[in-house]
Amino acid sequence: MTQTLHFGLDTFGDVTARNGELLSHGQVIRDVVAEGILADQVGLDFFGIGEHHREDFSVSSPEMVLAAIAARTERIRLGSAVTVLSSDDPVRVYQRFSTLQAVSNGRAEVILGRGSFTESFPLFGYPLDQYETLFEEKLELFAALLAGGPVTWRGTTRAPLENQSVFPTPETPPKTWIGVGGSPNSVVRAVHHDLPLMLAIIGGEPQRFRPYVDLYHRACAQLGRRSRPIGVHSPGYVGETDAAAREDFFADYKRMRDRIGAERGWPPMTRQEFDREADHGSLYLGGPETVAKKIAATVRTLGLGRFQLKYSAGPLPHDRLMRSIELYGTKVAPLVREMLG
Repeated sequence: MTQTLHFGLDTFGDVTARNGELLSHGQVIRDVVAEGILADQVGLDFFGIGEHHREDFSVSSPEMVLAAIAARTERIRLGSAVTVLSSDDPVRVYQRFSTLQAVSNGRAEVILGRGSFTESFPLFGYPLDQYETLFEEKLELFAALLAGGPVTWRGTTRAPLENQSVFPTPETPPKTWIGVGGSPNSVVRAVHHDLPLMLAIIGGEPQRFRPYVDLYHRACAQLGRRSRPIGVHSPGYVGETDAAAREDFFADYKRMRDRIGAERGWPPMTRQEFDREADHGSLYLGGPETVAKKIAATVRTLGLGRFQLKYSAGPLPHDRLMRSIELYGTKVAPLVREMLG
């Protein structure tokens, strides 16, 4: 390995169940804080929280929850997974993450993306027919803010800035990634702004994303940029054994997948499809050794600097999530490092 491999966890604050009853958003948020603290305790490198604006996910303001985790941890890096920049204001996003950077003593990160859900657009008054323009312009402004100093900017999606300073001023800007779900243009955009790439691989064989990795490195060479570490975000769950993991995970994962699929026109997920994704796709599911082997293979294939496991899945209970986090940090991460030498 020529670069250090970092291990992260992501959650969307999925509304979980206890004894078959769904918990309140408030209780789920408190449980997410406990999960972030445990991730630090078991030696993981990053804890990410996604932004959503719908009933089945509890977190609409990741920075607030991350600040609570920051106050009770000392080492783990904390960030979004992702921040939907298109329907937010870049200045306010920069201010919030600069504040988290201060609270956490330099451990804040932000993954900027367009997100796979669109509820935030009507909620905050942004038209979906400007989907591309909103992200491109707002990313341009955010990149200018990262550069520091007074900013002058003009676009079509918000008021212009003229030699404007933005506060608080962080000692160092929060680390910023571009989240990419499958668009070559987004890959080149990350290189243009000199930002690292986070690939969201939520299904299918991971190696199909190798062309995006090659494009990233090729664009870096053409634009005279240094290649930065590439990360992957994928779903999974670590159980005591392979059989136990599938038994623990299947029903709740299917509930989540079928609920979202019904909105998007997907057929219900079959057990055969689930097993195929676990065996050959981008579902990192099983006992510690099985999950470690699969992560190691993906790291080798794509040349990764970070792997982030999206460990929550619909109503999957908090106690199972906590055990999965513990196994991921204490068993899986050391095994992967050993496998990769």
